[in-house]
Amino acid sequence: MMVSMWIMADRGRRQALVLILCLIELSAVAGQARYSIPEEQAEGSFVGNIARDLGLDVTRLISGKARIITKGGRQYVDLNKDKGILVIKERIDREELCGKTTPCSFSFEVILENPIQLYRVTVEVTDINDNSPSFPKDEIILKIAESVASGTRFSLESADDSDVGLNDIQRYGLKPSDHFKVEVQNQSDGGRFVEMVLQNPLDREKEETHSLVLIASDGGEPRRSGTVRIHITVLDANDNAPVCSQPVYKAEVKENSPEGTVITTVSANDADKGANGEVTYSIAHVVKETKQLFEVNVQTGEIKVTGKLDFEKSKTYQLNVQASDHGGYSDTCKVVIQITDENDNVPTIQLMSFSNSISEDSPPGTTIAVLNVDDEDSDGNGAVKCSINSDVPFKIESSLTGYYTIVTEDFLDRESIPEYNLTITVSDQGSPPLSSSKNINVKVSDVNDSPPKFDHSEYTKTVAENNSPGLSVFTVSANDADWGQNARVSYFLQERDINGLAVSSLVSVNSDTGVIHAVRSFDYEQIKWFEFNVTARDAGSPPLSSVATVKIIVQDQNDNPPQILYPVQTGGSLVAEMVPRSADVGYLVTKVVAVDVDSGQNAWLSYKLQKATDRALFEVGLQNGEIRTIRQVTDKDAVKQRLTVIVEDNGQPSRSATVIVNVAVADSFPEVLSEFTELTHDKEYNDNLTFYLVLALAVVSFLFITCLVVIISVKIYRWRQSRILYHSNLPVIPYYPPRYSDTLGSATLPHVYNYEVCRTTDSRKSDVKYMQPMSQSLVSVDGAGDDVPQVDKQLSGNCSQMSTLVSDKLIFPVPFSHAQHAPVNVSEYLSKAA
Repeated sequence: MMVSMWIMADRGRRQALVLILCLIELSAVAGQARYSIPEEQAEGSFVGNIARDLGLDVTRLISGKARIITKGGRQYVDLNKDKGILVIKERIDREELCGKTTPCSFSFEVILENPIQLYRVTVEVTDINDNSPSFPKDEIILKIAESVASGTRFSLESADDSDVGLNDIQRYGLKPSDHFKVEVQNQSDGGRFVEMVLQNPLDREKEETHSLVLIASDGGEPRRSGTVRIHITVLDANDNAPVCSQPVYKAEVKENSPEGTVITTVSANDADKGANGEVTYSIAHVVKETKQLFEVNVQTGEIKVTGKLDFEKSKTYQLNVQASDHGGYSDTCKVVIQITDENDNVPTIQLMSFSNSISEDSPPGTTIAVLNVDDEDSDGNGAVKCSINSDVPFKIESSLTGYYTIVTEDFLDRESIPEYNLTITVSDQGSPPLSSSKNINVKVSDVNDSPPKFDHSEYTKTVAENNSPGLSVFTVSANDADWGQNARVSYFLQERDINGLAVSSLVSVNSDTGVIHAVRSFDYEQIKWFEFNVTARDAGSPPLSSVATVKIIVQDQNDNPPQILYPVQTGGSLVAEMVPRSADVGYLVTKVVAVDVDSGQNAWLSYKLQKATDRALFEVGLQNGEIRTIRQVTDKDAVKQRLTVIVEDNGQPSRSATVIVNVAVADSFPEVLSEFTELTHDKEYNDNLTFYLVLALAVVSFLFITCLVVIISVKIYRWRQSRILYHSNLPVIPYYPPRYSDTLGSATLPHVYNYEVCRTTDSRKSDVKYMQPMSQSLVSVDGAGDDVPQVDKQLSGNCSQMSTLVSDKLIFPVPFSHAQHAPVNVSEYLSKAA
C-alpha cells in the first residue's frame, strides 16, 4: 500500500493559481491528502494515518468533532478519531466504482469544527486481477467462400475484461492455426479490433468445415483467460466482397435523446448479383455497454438510440458496423458518435459543515457554514453561481473549486434579531438555466451584553408613619434584554447610612421580585424622608447591573398630642397669674403657649376654656391662646380663680392637652399669699392622706397573705401528723396536765370540768371522754397585776385536752398558754368553741 501526501494538485497553471489564492483567503481549507489502496480489501483494513499526514493531533480530531463528508450516498472509508487513522468501511469493487476509467479514485472531505477546517482526501483504488476475459457469445459461426484469397480479413467480436492495465486482455490466440491467424488492432477510443486473417486458401472439396478456438488472455497474476469456438463453413465461390461507402462515419446526438432517435445510416455496396450481392449490417467489436445504447437495422444500416445517453458518463462512442454478404465476405464501417451536452442536471448543494448557532459577539468574517456545490453538466451548463438572500448580515465566499463558505458580514445583536433564515441559491449558466436552493436557520446565541434596565431611574413613594413592620411599600422592576441566565435579574440594596441608621434597618428588598418592604415602623417626627439605591444585577458572566434611586416620603399622622410650653406645670410649687381688680375688659391675663410636633393640619392648634371658677370673667383666644378678661373685675369676684384650658390639634382624630391656670384677683401680694398658702396646705394634706391610705392597704394585704400562708401550713402539718398516727399500731395514752384555778375577784367557779377529745381520720373511731372535776379555784377579775396561773396543754398522739370552768353567771375559758386573758362572755365563748 502506498500513502502519499499532497497539498495542491490541479491541472493548469491558472487553476493552480486560483486554488492557492483561495487557500490563502480561507484558513479553514487546510490541506489535502492522497492514498492508494487495492480493491476488495476487508472491512477495517488500514488506509492511512490521517492525523500524522495532515499534521493534526488526535486530541484535535476529538475536540473538533472530526467527521467525513462524502458526495453521494456511499461511504467507503471511515475515520477512527481515537487513533487518527482511516479504515475500510465497506468493500470496494473498482469495476463497479469506475468501470474502465483509470486511474480510479474517490474523494471525500474531513471537517473539523472550532475553528472550522476542511481537508480534502483522495483515495485511489488500484486494480487486482479478479475478473477473467469473456466473449459476448460462446460460439461464432462464419461462412467463407472457397475462392477467398489469402490475406483476407474477417472481423471477430473481441473479448471483454473488466480489469484494467496488465490485468486486462493482453493477447489473443487461435488454435489450430493451419489456415488462419489472429491479428489485433488498437482503436483511438482505447478499444481493440480483432481480425482473423486467412493464411492458406480454402478447398471445399477437401475440408468443408473448420473448427477453431479463439483464446483471450490477460497479463495478471495469476493469468486468466477466456475462449470462444469458431465454426467455419466453406462455400462455393463468391467473387466480390461488400465495400463501405465511407470508411468512417461521424455523427452527433444530444444526450437524453429518446429511444428510437436515428443517429446516422451506414451503407455498403457488393458488386455481386443475387444472393451474393445482398448486404446485411451488424454491430461488432464493441463492449457490452455500448451495444445496449445503440442498434443497427440489419437491412438498411440505420443506427438508432436504444438506451439513455449521458454526456457526463461518456462523451463519444465508436461503433464497428460489419457489412456482410451471403457469400462470407464482409467489410467494417467505423461510426464515431459524439454526444452533445444538454443542461439536464440541476446543481446540487451539500452542507459540509454547519453551525446552527453563532454567538452574538462573533466578529465579522466568522464562518458558520461550508458547502459544496456541484453540477454534472459541462462548460456553461456546469458553471454555477452561488448566492444567499441579501437581507441578512451574512455573505458567501468561494474557497476551493466547488466549495463556498458563509461568513458573517457585520456584527450581530441577538436582542434585535434572535435568528436568521438563510436561503442558499445555486444556478448554472445553461439555457434555460437550472437552479436549486436550500434553507438553513441560524440562531444567534446570547452573551451578557445588555445590563438590566429599570422602568424609571428614580422612584418616589409616600408611606404613612406608624406603619407595621414588614409592610410592602412598592415594587421596583428591571428588564434585561438578554436571554436565559443572562436575563435573570436580582435586586440588592446599596448599603448607606441615613441619619445614623443603616438603610437595611429601614427597608429591605426581595432579591427575586424587587418588592421593597419596611423593616421598621417609620416616625415622621424622627425622619421625614430618605433616599437609597437599589441595584439590579443579572446572572451573566461577568454580571451587569444598573442602579435606581428610591425616595421614601414619610407621611405625617396625628400621633402626637399638643405639648404645653407655658404655663409650666410643676408638682412642688404653685404658679398664679395676678389680675388687679381695676383691670378693664380685655385685660391680658396670660398666654397659653403650646406646640405640636406633628406637621400640617395635625399641628394646627386651637384653644378653648374647658372649666373656670367664673366663666363670665375670662375667655381664651381660639388661635393664639391668650387669656383675657371679658368684663370688669369687681370686689365680689373671688381672689382664687382656677381656669382649665384645653388645647386641641386639627388632626383626625384630634388630640388634646389640658393646662390649669391659677389666677389671683387682688391688688396686693400679701392678700394673694394668704389665700394660696391655704391652698398649698390643703394640697399637702391631701397628698399625705393619699400616701397613708396606700401604705395601710399594702400592710393589710401583706398581713392577710401571711396569715393565709400560716394557716395553710398548720393545716398541712396537722394532716400529715394525723396520717402518721392513723397508720401506726401504738395505743393512745392520754395525758392530763395539771390544772390551775384563778381568782376572778369576788366571783367563784364552783365546778370545773375536764374533757378529752380524741380525733382520727375515721369518724367511727372518734371519741369524747369526760374527766373528773378538778379542784375549785378562784379567779380575781380585778387582779390585773397579779400572776395568773397557766394551764398547760399537752397533746399525745392525736388527742387534745381542754378544761372549762363553769359558773352559774360567767364562763371563762382557760387557754393552755401562759398569757393573761380578759374575761369573756360564756355564750360568746361557746359559739367560738363550736
